[in-house]
Amino acid sequence: MRRLLPTTLVLPLLAQPVLAQPALAEDRLAVEFVAVEDAPLTFDAALTGTVRATDTIEIGFRNGGRVVEVLVSEGDTVTRGQALARTDPLQTEQALRVAEASVASAKASEEQARQAQERAQALLNRGVGTRAGLDNANQTLSSAQGALTQAVSTRDQAQRALDDTTIRAPADAIVTARNLEPGQIVGAAQSVITLASASGREVVFQTPESPFLKDALGAPVSLTGIDFPDLRMQATVTEIAPLVDAATSSVLVRARIAHPPPGFELLGSAVRGAVHFPIGRGISVPWTALTASGGAPAVWVVDKDGRVSLAQVEIERFAEGAVILTGGVTPGQVVVGKGSQALYPGREVIRAENAESTQ
Repeated sequence: MRRLLPTTLVLPLLAQPVLAQPALAEDRLAVEFVAVEDAPLTFDAALTGTVRATDTIEIGFRNGGRVVEVLVSEGDTVTRGQALARTDPLQTEQALRVAEASVASAKASEEQARQAQERAQALLNRGVGTRAGLDNANQTLSSAQGALTQAVSTRDQAQRALDDTTIRAPADAIVTARNLEPGQIVGAAQSVITLASASGREVVFQTPESPFLKDALGAPVSLTGIDFPDLRMQATVTEIAPLVDAATSSVLVRARIAHPPPGFELLGSAVRGAVHFPIGRGISVPWTALTASGGAPAVWVVDKDGRVSLAQVEIERFAEGAVILTGGVTPGQVVVGKGSQALYPGREVIRAENAESTQ
């Protein structure tokens, strides 16, 4: 038979408060501390480009004609004055022979006129000649001299025309393109052979547009070969295109190689470039410190008691592994780098190095 407790005993038991269990204190979170400092800033960029000649020449025949001989191929090294190609010289040779005959005839006429002038002068000196006769002789000699001058000029033009049937290298160079074959008809001044200077090399880069590129002129560039990893060179930025290429949305940058390795043909080689130059001062924090607050960028700031709070920041730009800030934090403050994923306002933190030392 079950016994019931009197009501007067049950109520006091229900009325007694239940003692709460003591709350466990949350451990301090070990995170990376980053000191906010105003430090020099640098612009770093990794580029990929191609080695080209600093000077490229496109040459052709001064006068058009039929090509009879091509003496070089792409990749050939040529020296100054070396013949590269020829057109049919038949007509110009004939014109030169006619011009040379005209010069010979004009010389004979000029010699006869000179002798006649000398005789007229001698007769006048002896008193048996007339002034009119001497004047006629002088006029004939002057005409003969003019005809000789014109004949020599015509011959020189014919000689140049014959010389122009052969195109020659204007300097030591490398043939990079050949756009003609024997039997082909070419026009006057039509580009048929492209030459790259034998000395002088530069790298041409296509890089994304940046407001700091304007300060890169004259900056050093470290070069590494892609196909030849052991290839190391130094270059200097010599040109930055003022406009963005509409097709590639990039900016053309040229850098001249200081001392190209001798005996190593660089033309067309692909290289990697690293450019590095100062761009003033500012605040740089690692990208791991960046979070968001209300849709705006922010960082966790650690106060003197070791507790964190969110501070919205203004970003100037993103750099490699870092974020450049223009506002929101000041030098002397400490922000959280790695380990900010589990933070909330007021959370107590400890420097990760200190946490490791106490274990």
